[in-house]
Amino acid sequence: MYDIHGNLPALEAVLEEVRRTGVNQIIVGGDVFPGPMPRETLECLLAVQIRTLFIHGNGDREVLAQMRGTETEWFRSAHESLRAPVRWTAEQLANSYEAVLAAWPADIRVHIEGPGDVLFCHATPRNDAECFTRQTPDDRLVAVFDGVRASMVVCGHTHMQFDRTIGDYRVVNAGSVGMPFGDPGAYWLLLGPEVQLRVTPYDLPAAGERIRRTSYPQADDFAARHVLQPPSEVEMLELFARADLK
Repeated sequence: MYDIHGNLPALEAVLEEVRRTGVNQIIVGGDVFPGPMPRETLECLLAVQIRTLFIHGNGDREVLAQMRGTETEWFRSAHESLRAPVRWTAEQLANSYEAVLAAWPADIRVHIEGPGDVLFCHATPRNDAECFTRQTPDDRLVAVFDGVRASMVVCGHTHMQFDRTIGDYRVVNAGSVGMPFGDPGAYWLLLGPEVQLRVTPYDLPAAGERIRRTSYPQADDFAARHVLQPPSEVEMLELFARADLK
């Protein structure tokens, strides 16, 4: 489950479906934050009665830096519309969960029956903020994945699912639970003998109302643009093409 971004209603819907599948392990692939219900989202994940492993994403890393009173290079240069959610999320978590976030690694390797050894990272194996999509040419990506000690790599970050081969590796993007690009819903990945890209429907109007009732600095916009009517894949693929690995 990647890119939850504090969308508790979406997470609750996915967890309900996950429990029905009988999985024995959950991987949370980064960017639990920032988002409109951060404390509630983290507490929900920590309370799950299934073994759960976390890695950090760039959003979690920025929130942790704010919790520690540190301004990163990204934070200093980012527009205030991007900084405000990070700052607010850090304030909601206060110091209670600093040690929890600090313990999350950048990536993990897990052996899974079927795929074999799987590397879970947030964006790419070399950092948590690089962007690539299903349309990024292979020749830009081969060096990024060269030397990865796994048969499969699972990532997120760009909030759009895909399943493609890059060099010797199968690379799967799990999509976004809480801020999808494309049709509304909560997107995630089920790994076992088969690789299943999943999407879970949930009560979008009710979720939007819960989010609007929070004090999140962009609550109305989050409900409208990330729950009720997300940006289209076509729109976002065009936007990400400008930030693609060169």
